Amino acid sequence: MRAAARRLGKQLGRRGALLTMKGTIATLYGYGQIAQPARDQRGLCLLLKAMPLDAWGGVWMAAGLTALVCAWLPPRRDWPGFLAVWGITAPWSMSYLVAWWPLGEHPRGWVAALIFGAFGAVCLVAIGWEEPPARSEPPRET
Repeated sequence: MRAAARRLGKQLGRRGALLTMKGTIATLYGYGQIAQPARDQRGLCLLLKAMPLDAWGGVWMAAGLTALVCAWLPPRRDWPGFLAVWGITAPWSMSYLVAWWPLGEHPRGWVAALIFGAFGAVCLVAIGWEEPPARSEPPRET
């Protein structure tokens, strides 16, 4: 069992592991927006003029599923997953930022803007990471 987990971890790599986590979070967040949307939607006023919240939830889920699929692609071919997660967090972050200032509709919008911005920015940093070289393990004594 450990060997299988180690093999999967090696195949996934660090980039894939990050995409798996980001993709899972984005998919679940999107599902949450559809199943039980937040009552306070002041920070989303600009986004809700473009599409209803359940459509945005679908976009979140699509981005998350893209990241989950791309997690299993070889490094440097997994970039669509990183961009998908960043692509959904950027408008979310900007909407909260604009709702805080200049609109003044959401006094704590800057907090949500930073959280969503940081969540997406990690993908922009990780897209340039190289996988560390495989290290050879010493033979085990029996």
